[in-house]
Amino acid sequence: MTTGRAPFVPPGTGWPDDPAAPDTPVAHGAGEVGELAAASPGLGELCARQSVCRACDRLVAWREKVAVERRRAFADEEYWGRPIAGWGDPEPHVLIVGLAPAAHGGNRTGRIFTGDRSGDWLFASLHRVGLAARPTSVRAGDGQRLIGARMAATVRCAPPDNKPTPLERATCLPWLAREVELTAPSVRCVVCLGGFAWQGVWPALGQAGFGLPRPRPKFGHGVEVELDPPPSAPNRAPVLLLGCYHPSQQNTFTGRVTETMLDTVLARAKEYR
Repeated sequence: MTTGRAPFVPPGTGWPDDPAAPDTPVAHGAGEVGELAAASPGLGELCARQSVCRACDRLVAWREKVAVERRRAFADEEYWGRPIAGWGDPEPHVLIVGLAPAAHGGNRTGRIFTGDRSGDWLFASLHRVGLAARPTSVRAGDGQRLIGARMAATVRCAPPDNKPTPLERATCLPWLAREVELTAPSVRCVVCLGGFAWQGVWPALGQAGFGLPRPRPKFGHGVEVELDPPPSAPNRAPVLLLGCYHPSQQNTFTGRVTETMLDTVLARAKEYR
């Protein structure tokens, strides 16, 4: 089904919490991603540039196709259809990293981990442990607020079959690395939701100046790794890297992830000093 409507929300046209303006610079390739990320003076401008990126042709085509065709349940909704910027506290104690937005989740709602079953589980847990103001996240502009926490993804566009290619991950890496760098002065714990996020955040942490152990520890639920903070961090105490199984439908339906398991990891992240 096609509707004739634009395949994405143009920047600066009134979408709630849109970080971009009509004149926000747009990256059209990997080199421009690196340049624009590195030159971003703060989180606000970085998120604006993330949200209009067009560097990966396959991902651009897919996210906009989904935004036009829509799932039947959301046929009357306007889809965001753009990359999903980092979101939450600008000086977070906890940084939560996932793989990529869902085609009918973040790609629809304009907010990471919002609008699908995984997000329902995640925000309910964040609320229970005191890291989110509300137990649900419906879409950008719904009044939800993260408390001392921030969310980001290793890839900012919804990929086909939830599988970004290695090249797409590498192209998107500078966005995450710069976000990690800008939040490093306040971050005390990084939570990786799933093995792909664990792999993807590792080079971003390195580029941001964190001291990383070698070899890289294996991902697992509840795995903890202490990292040396970058020189920009005023607190020289170790930063905790935490592994957490992704609250995907497959994991929650099979019991591989339970509410208690998720709450335990997120509570540990919140309490770590």
